[in-house]
Amino acid sequence: MRVKSVELYHLKLPLVHFFETSFGRVAHQETLIVRLITDKAEGYGEVPASAGPHYSYETVRTASYIIKDFLAPLVFKATDLDIGRILTGFKTIRGHNMAKAGLEMALWDLQARLTRKSLAQIYGGIKKSIPAGISLGIEDSVNALLIRIKASLKQGYRRIKVKIKPGWDIKVVGAIRKSFPEIELWADANGAYELDDWPLLRRLDRFRLTLLEQPLRYDDIIDHGKLQTKIKTPICLDESIKSFSDARQAIELGACKIINIKQARVGGFSEAKRIHDYCLSKNVPVWCGGLLESGIGRLHNIALAGLPGFVLTPDISESKRFYKEDIIEPPVVLERDGTIAVPDETGLSNRVIIARIKKYAVQTIAL
Repeated sequence: MRVKSVELYHLKLPLVHFFETSFGRVAHQETLIVRLITDKAEGYGEVPASAGPHYSYETVRTASYIIKDFLAPLVFKATDLDIGRILTGFKTIRGHNMAKAGLEMALWDLQARLTRKSLAQIYGGIKKSIPAGISLGIEDSVNALLIRIKASLKQGYRRIKVKIKPGWDIKVVGAIRKSFPEIELWADANGAYELDDWPLLRRLDRFRLTLLEQPLRYDDIIDHGKLQTKIKTPICLDESIKSFSDARQAIELGACKIINIKQARVGGFSEAKRIHDYCLSKNVPVWCGGLLESGIGRLHNIALAGLPGFVLTPDISESKRFYKEDIIEPPVVLERDGTIAVPDETGLSNRVIIARIKKYAVQTIAL
């Protein structure tokens, strides 16, 4: 069984509502869909790298280049669908984790189709459903954010995470806690602060946050360890954790008490599973983060979040949270009890609407 073709679709998906972080505001999400085709089945993955090098140095266009010129040839070279051997070949290419992850996701989805298993079974998940959390960006006013939080809670979301940055932090989180004193509340800075800001960040302690995500630089581990000794709120690392090695060092150095695992960020499911297993052995809670994925990436994340070590509410919301029209059918939906079901169908391809992918594609590459 060999992969006979690889198709890359650069999509520009309009958002229902703009999404703003400390990086800036976006009204569209650019993402890369990977489609692998064999004589018997096809598999889908996603590279949620976005248009600009802000969250990561990778972009949709750099990922297309790396897949086209370096990763896809390794897939074509394989005489069978030995994913482990293919991933060993990926290790000869430094970095570009999102590009690798998109291809690996498609490989596992293809494996699911060929073996007639669900993606959750392929990943080793044990859960039938997962709790749903929502991540809310920076709004035009505090009142606008409070309105969005109220609506999200009414929909059934079990946890609220808000983006913060200098000038949009203490006052905002304080207003949220005053209006919603009992909700589970997280804050995410996306690396917007410096270690010298620790007196300000310590003021967040009084708001009983479950965690403070990535307050310092995207590539820092050491200063996060210093910051954790100065604040009570548990630090969660996101951008700093790009591999199993990063996770191990961060835990050993006390740089965080919680880790956000995004398979796109760490290079795919296999590395995500290594991090998950290590954290589970060290009693370090992990949760599954998101990057505004379309339904394809979202379904992969749901399967990942079914692993036993994912004990905190993930950033996995229903399709209509971001998109009026997702590229899968049926879309991901939020149940009345605030959970999302883990699909049990064989692979993803029965849900993928290729016509919608082509509708939103601004560039298509066939290899």
